[in-house]
Amino acid sequence: MKLINIGYGNMVSSQKIVAVVSPEAAPVKRIVQEAKAKGMAVDATCGRKCKAVIVTDSDHVIMSALSPEAIGNRSEEE
Repeated sequence: MKLINIGYGNMVSSQKIVAVVSPEAAPVKRIVQEAKAKGMAVDATCGRKCKAVIVTDSDHVIMSALSPEAIGNRSEEE
């Protein structure tokens, strides 16, 4: 299992990631709100501004303080 560092000591399995997107778009904001309502949201920002939303194959939504580009670069390195 390959883990990707998504910032501040938080890791996610690369095999479970479906998408890494910017949180600015309205549809992504809706996805995050729906995940929060279902209890499927994980806030890994450590109190910082959310810059990326990671959607997993189990419909969990993970919010990260790193940009989607930075997360993508980290996944390519490993």
